[in-house]
Amino acid sequence: MEAPEIHPQAQAYLDRQGRLPLFPLSERNLRLLRTVNRVANWFQNRNPPAVGATEDRTISGPDGDLPVRVYRPEGEGPFPTVVFFHGGGFVLGSIGGHDRFCRHLTRASDCVVVSVDYRLAPEHPFPAAVEDAYAAVEWAADSRAALDSDGRLAVAGDSAGGNLAAVVSLLAAERDGPNIDYQALLYPGVGMTGERDSEKHVGIVLLEEDLEWFRESYFGSDLTLRNPYADPYQAEDLSGVAPATVITAGYDPLRDGGKAYAERLVAAGVPVRFDNYDDMIHGFASAPGANGIDRAMEAVEQIADDLRDEFGLES
Repeated sequence: MEAPEIHPQAQAYLDRQGRLPLFPLSERNLRLLRTVNRVANWFQNRNPPAVGATEDRTISGPDGDLPVRVYRPEGEGPFPTVVFFHGGGFVLGSIGGHDRFCRHLTRASDCVVVSVDYRLAPEHPFPAAVEDAYAAVEWAADSRAALDSDGRLAVAGDSAGGNLAAVVSLLAAERDGPNIDYQALLYPGVGMTGERDSEKHVGIVLLEEDLEWFRESYFGSDLTLRNPYADPYQAEDLSGVAPATVITAGYDPLRDGGKAYAERLVAAGVPVRFDNYDDMIHGFASAPGANGIDRAMEAVEQIADDLRDEFGLES
């Protein structure tokens, strides 16, 4: 499942990151860590690709205003809509940090992309992020005029955001709406057991202590992880969820959990396209065109092509 060695561009990215001392994220001041993360994201997302328009707004969430950023493609609508959830272990990350990714996805897919700034742990543990994610999908489904939407709807996310995209797909299927036509899961945080082969890759991007900190901050206990709305791999029945694209990375602790979830979807009769980028690392696609990893754009274009196929859009 992994190539003989990490791709040279991914290794160069790791080498650049390695100039900073690597120690557990949990040992850093969280407020300072988020500030540093925002500054790094600003540099990473400078000079982003143009889209038709962007709009920062708030929508009604379960705990007050919920910030979202709307990206509209060039041309005349209406367009299909993709609701996107960023990664960051449920503790870090923001719509600003994935601005470049969402812009590229908008351009490549000709879809309106709605990026959601859901509440973060540990201040807001499970199920806060799920509640925000589902509220955002309901809002997108009910806001066709505001979004210039044609009513077709997909969800997407990377890492923790991939978990949320899978969870809201499950919730929508069980609650009979809103109708989600497709889900794109990029190295999703699902199906982790602590015993999968890929979990030996801790330390390449994330330390084992980092993963444990994320788990404790968001889930709180192993008992929560048995809840299918915390980890959809635990769901008894996945047969009603939307068709999916699942992308994993060879040198990623989350790889085998994502693969196992794709296999469960297939067993439930859900159409799935699964691809493992065997020479890539966790997080490789989050900043296409800025992190020096060409395969980041390849992943964005794959997701966009799959969305286009699902929605019957011309290439």
